[in-house]
Amino acid sequence: MEVSVYNIKGEDTGKKIALSDSVFGIEPNDHAIYLDVKQYLANQRQGTHKTKGRSEVAGSTRKLGRQKGGGGARPGDIKSPVRVGGGRIFGPTPRDYSFKLNKKLKQLARKSALSYKAKNNLITVVDQLDFAAPKTKEMIALTQSLKLDDKKSLFILANGNKNVYLSARNLPKVQVVTASELNTYIVLNSNALVLTEESVAAIEQIFKV
Repeated sequence: MEVSVYNIKGEDTGKKIALSDSVFGIEPNDHAIYLDVKQYLANQRQGTHKTKGRSEVAGSTRKLGRQKGGGGARPGDIKSPVRVGGGRIFGPTPRDYSFKLNKKLKQLARKSALSYKAKNNLITVVDQLDFAAPKTKEMIALTQSLKLDDKKSLFILANGNKNVYLSARNLPKVQVVTASELNTYIVLNSNALVLTEESVAAIEQIFKV
């Protein structure tokens, strides 16, 4: 598919750029997207949750009552999980939530996410994106000129650009990443994608078009 190329002022340059159908025009695989997003969110979890079992809580181990003749069940120590202040049965313990996915599946998921955005006309391409100095107001002006100021926007660069990153850092609805940092979650979590001509080529190179 072809999309128009805009300049940094939001003006149509008259140029068109072809987005590869093998990256931006595939039939999306929802299950691959689900697995990749699930892995991304799982990797964000610290897994440091912990409760104390009966062997860890403070308390005496003496028997609280006689073995027989009490008229009820045989009493254990005060740290028993059935007593107030006792240990917790099957409580959470520290664990690693991360899991592995095959590289081809992750690529399929990311291409599926990009294809959804292209299908819904949520991709904007600019000829280049660079600022002489970090200026938040310039990034605001750019989003306004592209009519994205009310949308959660993801700017994808071919390479890191400190001025662009710092210009967007204080804007809650703007995120800047490089093509190599692209993942399914951040693509789907945005309402619009802004790519440069260089980043389009970089994305297609990453997916070996």
